[in-house]
Amino acid sequence: MKFSVWILIFHLLISCDIDKPKKQDVHAALLSKIDSVISQQKFNGVILAAVDTTVLYSKAIGFSDLENKVKMDLDDQFIIGSISKQITAVLILREYENGNIGLDDTISQYLTAINQAWIKEVTIHQLLTHTHGIVALDQPLEFKQGSQFRYSQIGYELLAQVLENVTGKSFEKLLTEFFEACGLKNTFHPNNTKYKHLVKGYEANEKGDLVYSTTSLNNYVPAGSMISNAMDLKKWNEMLYSGQLVTKETLKLMTTKYATRIHPIFETVAYGYGLLFKDGEQSVQVGALGYAPGFVSACYHYPQTNMNLVVLENTANNLNDFKQTFVVHTEIMKLMKKECLVIGDRM
Repeated sequence: MKFSVWILIFHLLISCDIDKPKKQDVHAALLSKIDSVISQQKFNGVILAAVDTTVLYSKAIGFSDLENKVKMDLDDQFIIGSISKQITAVLILREYENGNIGLDDTISQYLTAINQAWIKEVTIHQLLTHTHGIVALDQPLEFKQGSQFRYSQIGYELLAQVLENVTGKSFEKLLTEFFEACGLKNTFHPNNTKYKHLVKGYEANEKGDLVYSTTSLNNYVPAGSMISNAMDLKKWNEMLYSGQLVTKETLKLMTTKYATRIHPIFETVAYGYGLLFKDGEQSVQVGALGYAPGFVSACYHYPQTNMNLVVLENTANNLNDFKQTFVVHTEIMKLMKKECLVIGDRM
């Protein structure tokens, strides 16, 4: 009888092992589904998916210059929009780790030229989390600092000014030195014109025709105008989430929910320091979308399986409905999230 029981257990173990999806099979199915998403939508840009340091999927689709039909290349550079914010946040947090900035410090400790009483009230933390209430440097706060969320570009511009005050260096120099130290050879402050492969960005007009945008860099650099490419953003994620840029304890601060927002694409979403995620999904899918005129981007990390996704597009369509503008990005994000949960649950 005992022998029969052991035989039964052996067969059950073998059967369970057969039923388990192999990682390579799950990945192969994912890549096929990404191809399917692209085939069903208009997409012009670069897509890269990776696990650990291994690239699983990389494609350059369409043209970097529509007028001259210059083919897109995997090394091409894009304006990354609000993905820039997490880079500015990391620079702030590195100074925090060095004891040079306190997250609860008011900005009056660093910025004295602003003639508003709120500089003695608004904190570094509130600038990082869009809870500061600043709408313009010459106006009173829109709401009491820390009491509400209002997505803001100017808050990250002020963080850059704080960094300049603390370090005695221009933000451009700080970024240039930081990117060089990290080995991010294709990532730039736009004033550092050493970049050679920046694609042209296009926006759909009222007729739906794509027109070259001349305002792609008309945003605060710390909030939305940095330049990078897919491989550098993959490397950025690898360094950030492995604790190479800030400590694991500081990284946890970046992925803590401090505020929520009704997002134009994700509905309710939580905000950390330069990163966003569905409430409670910091360990599932965390990162940021980026938009600049003519540039539509996504950079996300999947902690359960150490996977990364970068989607960089230089054609912005359906601007009256951002869910459609970002449809390729978000559909692939759904696939990544689903497949990562499969691997995490069953492997």
